[in-house]
Amino acid sequence: MTPTPPPAPEYRIEDLAHRSGATVRTIRAYQDKGLLPRPERRGRANVYDDSHLARLRQIADLLERGYTLASIKELLQAWDEGRGLGRVLGLVAEVDGPWSDEESGHVSRAELDELFGGERDEAAVAEAVALGVLEPLPGKDGVFRVPSPQELSVAAELHRAGVPLLAITEQLRELRGQVEHIAARFLEFTDEHVFARYTGPHLAGADASEAADLVRRLRPLAQQTVEAELARAMQKLATRSLRAHLRSAGASTTAPAPGAAPRTEQVRLPAGTVEAVRDLVGESRTPVFIAAAADREVRARTMDRMAAEHGKGGTERVDHAEHAERAADPAPGD
Repeated sequence: MTPTPPPAPEYRIEDLAHRSGATVRTIRAYQDKGLLPRPERRGRANVYDDSHLARLRQIADLLERGYTLASIKELLQAWDEGRGLGRVLGLVAEVDGPWSDEESGHVSRAELDELFGGERDEAAVAEAVALGVLEPLPGKDGVFRVPSPQELSVAAELHRAGVPLLAITEQLRELRGQVEHIAARFLEFTDEHVFARYTGPHLAGADASEAADLVRRLRPLAQQTVEAELARAMQKLATRSLRAHLRSAGASTTAPAPGAAPRTEQVRLPAGTVEAVRDLVGESRTPVFIAAAADREVRARTMDRMAAEHGKGGTERVDHAEHAERAADPAPGD
């Protein structure tokens, strides 16, 4: 069953300015000059969509290439009239739009500190901003846009588990590079086998519409493939890692010499025992619990043996005393 695509995003002019990098004044100037289509009017509000965002970015790109606003207007008009620029911009909007149906959120600095246990770490916040996990909102001091609340929630959960904030951002930086490599490979694959027929110096409006439809259909495939393969890899590697931890935790240890590392030996534990412990204390604490339980059992048995030996010694002393007493004072008839 093909998943239903999310509704197209809509923007107020301030949001459009923030996402495009243009100022509100520039956007209005482009509208007045005919470079940017007028927004849809809904009551008292003007509503923009991804086609406006795509055109703003295309204007910015043409300006960087040295075109003047007058020549850009002529180019856009000619393209609209002769080659269906609207369809091309639709393709641009489809590619440049969000690739996830997750909705962004907002968080204040006070809420952010509370989310991370009251810890106020300026360096970690600066790293999060640099990575785009947090985006400062213009004109709103101490308020951030959160493009992916789910990603922020994962970071908070890792921190509650004891991972330092800067270690989390460093891990994200490394992960992002690896994921971008995967994305590049997926795009190379689809370019070679799907979009190769659309390459060339000219892209007709009909081709642009067909390509946009293909992007819309193929967009979820990358995420679904990565999610499935990540789940498979996590199951495989996490199981292997847990077994290694349990072998280490269940190892028999002896008192090391001062300054020496403890000697360990690997032992096998029944899977049912491991599963019962995991259900009792959680997966992360299973190795520590097993090690502590084994240590406690060893200590208990050592104490039992010492007590038994002490009791046996006391009985022997009583027997010797009674024998000596009978020898010194024989019973009648002896």
